[in-house]
Amino acid sequence: MTKLWGGRFEQPTDPRMDQFNKSIGFDARLWEVDILGSQAYADTLLEAGILTPDERDQIVRGLERVAEEWREGRFRIHPDDEDIHTAVERRLTELIGPVAGKLHTGRSRNDQVATDLRLYLCDVLQDLELMLTDLQRAIIEVADRSLDVIMPGYTHLQPAQPVRFAHWIMSYFWMLQRDWGRLEDMRRRVEVMPLGSGALAGTPLPIDREKLAQRLGYSRITENSMDAVSDRDFVAEFLFWAALLSVHLSRLSEDLILFSNPSLGFIRLADAYTTGSSLMPQKKNPDAFELVRGKTGRLIGHLTGLLVTLKGLPSTYNKDLQEDKEPLFDAIDTLKLALPVVTGALATMELHPDRMAQALDDAMLATDLADWLVAQGVPFRQSHHIVGQVVAEAERRGIPLSRLSLTDLQAIYPGFTEDALRVWDFERSVEQRRAAGGTAREAVLAQLNQAKAILGFDK
Repeated sequence: MTKLWGGRFEQPTDPRMDQFNKSIGFDARLWEVDILGSQAYADTLLEAGILTPDERDQIVRGLERVAEEWREGRFRIHPDDEDIHTAVERRLTELIGPVAGKLHTGRSRNDQVATDLRLYLCDVLQDLELMLTDLQRAIIEVADRSLDVIMPGYTHLQPAQPVRFAHWIMSYFWMLQRDWGRLEDMRRRVEVMPLGSGALAGTPLPIDREKLAQRLGYSRITENSMDAVSDRDFVAEFLFWAALLSVHLSRLSEDLILFSNPSLGFIRLADAYTTGSSLMPQKKNPDAFELVRGKTGRLIGHLTGLLVTLKGLPSTYNKDLQEDKEPLFDAIDTLKLALPVVTGALATMELHPDRMAQALDDAMLATDLADWLVAQGVPFRQSHHIVGQVVAEAERRGIPLSRLSLTDLQAIYPGFTEDALRVWDFERSVEQRRAAGGTAREAVLAQLNQAKAILGFDK
């Protein structure tokens, strides 16, 4: 088969170079957007006087037949097809003859692939937005049913202060909400049309790029043809977005892996999202979350790899840019699997409030005792030191803080009164933190209502 670019070459391409050069093995998934772009471009060529109405109709109908073959799984990739553009044009030529050769007038694979990739990513962003919203809904539903469950909060993986389970899980809602905001912001930079830029210098044809952009659903066109064919900022930005989203999912996964460990037993994961051991019959492993945690490293690597590829390129298109697709497609596929799995695992997990209550320890209320002293007019630095001595005394005697008597407390600081003993109450502790964003019931309800309004729960 004659190559699209073979006219000036006298010797055949080395078969190994052919294989090395091909991208059809991974860019075949762009078939639908490639055909949509070509059909819109055929209309533009008609308006520019390059195609007759009959030629335009032949091309559009022929492309629809090619699309049907792809949809029905009947399309056969030829060994000489370099990429999706070559494959579609080759098949179109087989179906309608030489008139298919007019479709590429004024167009380069450089602006064609950039157009395809942006169109494809626009659709992907819609899918991922829905999946992200489903996960946020699952978080809200778990928070709703755990509003009165109190658990240990941790810093440095050490028990710190009591919090509501709902408050803990809602912390991930807001991480994901930032991811949602970044996705929406990124969309504006993806929805830009490079078609009409040619190989690098633009097109001599009198085409209306603004009208062509409207046909394809782009919000605007690129401003500079040289930048348009080489710009992969939007791919790098998506890979950053995917990596950061995955980092958030990984952090959630790490918490849930710890919480599901029988030594804590705060939650129990459903069988549907766990696996067993080939040797130990008793094992129930949180593999869904371990895989999320593991795949995060790969997504971070995709971002790093593309940035290293881009950083040394001269201006306009270079074949190195073919390396943008495999990390992009893998990141998309990974997130499209990971997000529903995490959503399902959250929605089906079983909470064990009794185990969370058992893990609460008086030491987590030490700050409450310091706050009590502050309310009596003691400067915080002094109250912090006093309570540190109280903690040390309890540790020395091997008893919980609440077992220290008023006399014991007064021996350390005479200003303690009977009222100080009221701080040994976990519900009271969380309820004292009523400021917006705190873990008091009314504060958690407020953020829950805010989150529900964002997702349109009331609609």
